[in-house]
Amino acid sequence: MKYTLNSLATSLSLAIVLPIISPTLAAYEAGDWIVRAGAATVQPNDDSGLVAGIDGSSVSVDDAVQLGITASYLITDHVGIELLASTPFEHDISASGSIAAVGEIASATQLPPTLSIQYYPLDKNSLWQPYVGVGVNYTIFFDEETTDNLAAAFNAESSSISLDNSVGLAAEVGVDYAIGDRFLVNATIWWIDLDTNADVTLNNADGSSVDTSVDVSIDPLVYMLSVGYRF
Repeated sequence: MKYTLNSLATSLSLAIVLPIISPTLAAYEAGDWIVRAGAATVQPNDDSGLVAGIDGSSVSVDDAVQLGITASYLITDHVGIELLASTPFEHDISASGSIAAVGEIASATQLPPTLSIQYYPLDKNSLWQPYVGVGVNYTIFFDEETTDNLAAAFNAESSSISLDNSVGLAAEVGVDYAIGDRFLVNATIWWIDLDTNADVTLNNADGSSVDTSVDVSIDPLVYMLSVGYRF
């Protein structure tokens, strides 16, 4: 009886553990789709030109968090194509440097669709699937608005702002960990070459206006923690 109970306990333990540790359950094969979704954080590494030619002036762009979604298709067991999408990120834009006292001057919403080719170096049966990727990002800006602070800083009646869309390179590194046959958890970091030009119009009380522009390099890191499904 003791032997039977021990055998039963061993069998139950294997039944629980093997689906987790067995590498045969995690095969990444040509033709697979992998969809991941989770929290994505855009963290700008911003730099800008002078604002209206004021010495030491610049602007800064704050972080934003939204739902990130990626879909990858495996062309081979080791090479895939990935599309990164998300719900819209909204960023506050603030004066910085010598004009930091002005505070928040604008906000803008953006979508960063990114198409990349990925390489998965490990055996297709590995539970851990690290990967690297390189591709092209196209960031679309919309819903740009200025605050009263911007007009007040230049003694204007009102103001407006428009940001140019951006096309740039993107690079990523990530890792999947298989849970059972189809599910996985994922962590990914992207670096995106994102540059834009902010066109600002200051409207005066007498009906005249002044146009100025600022080159802004945002170059964010994008972090995503997600869960995924392979099919």
